[in-house]
Amino acid sequence: MKTKLLTLLLAVGLLSACAEMNPHPMDMNLAVQTAKTKADHEALAEHYEEAAKDMQLKVEEHKKLLSQYQSKGFRQSKILKDHCQRLINAYEKAVQENLSMATLHRQM
Repeated sequence: MKTKLLTLLLAVGLLSACAEMNPHPMDMNLAVQTAKTKADHEALAEHYEEAAKDMQLKVEEHKKLLSQYQSKGFRQSKILKDHCQRLINAYEKAVQENLSMATLHRQM
């Protein structure tokens, strides 16, 4: 039973880690190069805020996984916990960077 649960948790963790983080719904290079109006920069700011929301969902998802790993006595739990913590840190940084970009575009 523990083996099946571990396999399931690993599969979910790997699938979520390998999922595309945030495919850009717009050509970001073109959008940034051609942004001239307040509306253009507002659209970019909204894009970055949406990306930040997506990253925050990933943070919460991995915090839940980390909690599960911490409550279980899996032999591989240190590896799993470390993996989740690294992802949490990366996603939290991505949240902050995206919010920072949104702020900068709103100031333009």
